[in-house]
Amino acid sequence: MSESTEEIVTLFGVICLGLMLGRITWRGISLGTSGVVFVALAAGHLGYAVPQTAGTVGIVLFVYCLGIGAGPSFLGMFLQRGRSLIMLAVCMIISAGLIAWGVAEMLGLSPGLAAGLFAGALTSTPALAAASERLPLDTEVAVGFGIAYPFGVVGVVLFINILPRLLPDRSSSTYGINGNTPLDRSITRVLVDVTNPNVAGKRSRDLAIFAKANCQISRVMVNDKLQPPPASFQLETGQRILVVGAKCHIPEVVEVLGQECQDVDYVLDVERQHRRVVVTSKNVIGQSLKQLHLLSKFGVTISRITRQDVEFVPSPSEILQSGDALTAVGELRGLEQFVEFAGHRERTLEETDLISLLLGLTLGILVGHVNFAFGTLSVSLGLAGGPLLVGLVLGHMGHIGPIAGWMPRAARFLLSEIGLSLFLAQAGAQAGGQLFSVIQRYGVVLPLGAVIIVIVPLAVGVLLAKYVCRLGRLEAAGGICGAMTSTPGLGAVTSMVDSSIPSTSYAAVYPLALILMTILAPVLISQL
Repeated sequence: MSESTEEIVTLFGVICLGLMLGRITWRGISLGTSGVVFVALAAGHLGYAVPQTAGTVGIVLFVYCLGIGAGPSFLGMFLQRGRSLIMLAVCMIISAGLIAWGVAEMLGLSPGLAAGLFAGALTSTPALAAASERLPLDTEVAVGFGIAYPFGVVGVVLFINILPRLLPDRSSSTYGINGNTPLDRSITRVLVDVTNPNVAGKRSRDLAIFAKANCQISRVMVNDKLQPPPASFQLETGQRILVVGAKCHIPEVVEVLGQECQDVDYVLDVERQHRRVVVTSKNVIGQSLKQLHLLSKFGVTISRITRQDVEFVPSPSEILQSGDALTAVGELRGLEQFVEFAGHRERTLEETDLISLLLGLTLGILVGHVNFAFGTLSVSLGLAGGPLLVGLVLGHMGHIGPIAGWMPRAARFLLSEIGLSLFLAQAGAQAGGQLFSVIQRYGVVLPLGAVIIVIVPLAVGVLLAKYVCRLGRLEAAGGICGAMTSTPGLGAVTSMVDSSIPSTSYAAVYPLALILMTILAPVLISQL
């Protein structure tokens, strides 16, 4: 077997084993795609190598898709989510960077090792990519990431469990029910028989329980057939309605309305009464569902929203953002009118424009190599910053000339995962040979430094949320997880609460956190 063939086989083998490792779950915690870097470190230590170009191609693909995905909501967050969450994320990430710099200065760490600890403690693969691109020959970047990453994952999850003691909340939405009993936040639908005479003649918006539970009436039974509710729909006793919401909270809605229909078979006309609509129109962006009056205008109900890969049932006050994927229920004519009003059907956007993809990647690489002069200082965005910037602009604007900025979620996710896996495999294998020598040189101070970098931004987040931003516990929990780019942390929150507030706060902060970390990692290197 030739050397090049052996490297390719090693590359695919490392990615495969790494993804298998990432699927192992312990108490709701898993490594995900980051499992690749740990297998790659072991492979590199054993003397195996992967193609050098794999990491470069991986960085470009990963950060470009990241920009495309974050672009629609990145700028909108500044205008719609207020200053509190922005301040929380910025202060937490800057504090993490300052602590990483301080730890490096006190312990005499190399710039690459410090940047790796920073990226790993905040579980940020984009920061790792930016640091590796700035120091392509420094193998200690991936070593630091591998050491700090487990502390970043576990630290946030443990922090979420003690947050109720640190940040008391007087709201009705609290952590857990009956102590620490986990709540099932999965979205489901239940057929309800309306028997409560007190709700007769009222709309769902007139009942506080629907807003509190973030539940929606998506259909009503007419002549033994489920139909979308008409614009003039009002609740009446004897009706059978289909309620959509979180599984843990639907029983409260059922109790107010009547009782769940048992052993009743029903069929949904999904093809004619259901659409997935991607928001792109200025008529919709920045407006709340309550302001849009969709039921009276189009006979349409929005039963679910998918934002930043997080799906939730919206409340009437939920503000729509560019790129939101809406699940709309209604009659065919009204749905088609709403599709034209709001944006595009997801089905019409399933194909990826490969020419636009290649042109966007090429433009990003060229932008990354442009030098920006500030007096005697010359700075370039590099292979991590250039494609990221172009992706953000394309994602926000929709297109630049003939280059389309839209990419279907499945295609974007696949290319992002492939790029990230390629990058982690190459970076880990390159660093594996130095793994034990670095650990022997510094000893226990590296894990200790990683723990400090994890704890300090979390403490800053709590203090800001409590005393400066005045955030509620649930909004603070989602914002803190977003600032730490911790999906396991968000999973820990949503398993214990009966509200979609953490998910929406996380989705608002997450893109900003990714961008700031990508920028801050090279800055940290330049200051050491």
